[in-house]
Amino acid sequence: MNTTPDPTAPDSHVQPTASALHGIRVLDLSRVLAGPWCTQTLADLGADVIKVERPGSGDDTRAWGPPFLADAQGQDTAEAAYYLGANRNKRSITCDIAQPAGQQLIRELVSHCHVFVENFKVGDMARYGLDFATLKALNPALVYCSITGYGQTGPYSERAGYDYAIQGLGGLMSVTGERDDLPGGGPQKVGVAVADLFTGTYATVAVLAALRHAERTGQGQHIDMALLDTQVAMLANLGANYLVRSQADGKVPGRMGNAHANIVPYQVFEVAPDAVGQAQHVILAVGNDSQFAKFCAVAGHPEWATEPRFATNAQRVRHRAELVPLLEAVLKTRTKAEWLSALDEAKVPCGPINNLAEVFADPQVQQRGMVQHWAHPHTPDLRLVASPLKLSATPPTLLRPPPLLGQHTRQVLTEVLGLDDNAIAALAETGAISPPYFP
Repeated sequence: MNTTPDPTAPDSHVQPTASALHGIRVLDLSRVLAGPWCTQTLADLGADVIKVERPGSGDDTRAWGPPFLADAQGQDTAEAAYYLGANRNKRSITCDIAQPAGQQLIRELVSHCHVFVENFKVGDMARYGLDFATLKALNPALVYCSITGYGQTGPYSERAGYDYAIQGLGGLMSVTGERDDLPGGGPQKVGVAVADLFTGTYATVAVLAALRHAERTGQGQHIDMALLDTQVAMLANLGANYLVRSQADGKVPGRMGNAHANIVPYQVFEVAPDAVGQAQHVILAVGNDSQFAKFCAVAGHPEWATEPRFATNAQRVRHRAELVPLLEAVLKTRTKAEWLSALDEAKVPCGPINNLAEVFADPQVQQRGMVQHWAHPHTPDLRLVASPLKLSATPPTLLRPPPLLGQHTRQVLTEVLGLDDNAIAALAETGAISPPYFP
């Protein structure tokens, strides 16, 4: 990369040279989820991510529990599972950017970094002298990524934006949940913070593109990522449905429960109860007419595949109300295991609805290595969800577990800035960093 930091400089922690982002250093001033999700992905790909946290408290999610990681005696530690799930492969330092000495420390670190990520309110970074214009003057190749709820411009730009609010404002909750006319109907948020997670993923893509631009030109740029922008983009086919046709027809897409707006049958169906009488369900995800014909054969009703109302997907969508009751009746005649076995053999997309215990016990999940085991200061076997990235030449790096608060303050300041113990102690006395600083 044609950027300020020297990737060949001595650094005992440097990621293996096989890593895709070997030699890239990221200064991460983000917290909670969208920003940390972005920087965790960059860290998995080999970047040296330096997580900057508030002295004393650190990232807000460190306190978002229970559950908390247990120590050897089974007692709760200060490491919340929420925090652990978004901060692997990073180094943590403490720095109070409200202190002039802390601000100066960040500016000095920026000169040795390729990427700067922050998710403060619009205007806060300028107040601290850490805005893009100021830092670009120090490092012209700097990729500066700002993540906010609503973006740097627009009438909502100064509002605090949270995933839950964005799911509502951005339309996701209007199309998530059971139909209002059915039991349990009404808006629902998604079970995980998808606006945060998608924004973090899009931010990763933007950072990689900006790094490529910096490599070619030597010039960095400001990335303006907004949760609301991402949420609107995530409306995907439903957004397209509205803009292409529904808007002109005066129809607004609404909640459909577990059904699909554009494909039938593509939803959850109840099947025969289990041995103790508990209700069981399967997902039937017929994506084309050939698959529907195969399903009809398995179900013992091949005539449905040639019935004019059901022969094509477009007709099945139009005649959903007539077809679905027929399917509901036939699917209740067999058990979940029977349906899944028969449909899988016929190459008809289907599946169970697993709880998390079943997910992590699933042989496919286990074979794909989706659980990582780490040696953590509080436990010899910390288990976390793994990165899904499978790169043949530059696989994700498993370098370190999520760091303790300020665990690498001394290491980073010594390696990156060349500070000695006296200089570090002087910073601690100003309150810019918090002791103890770990070796």
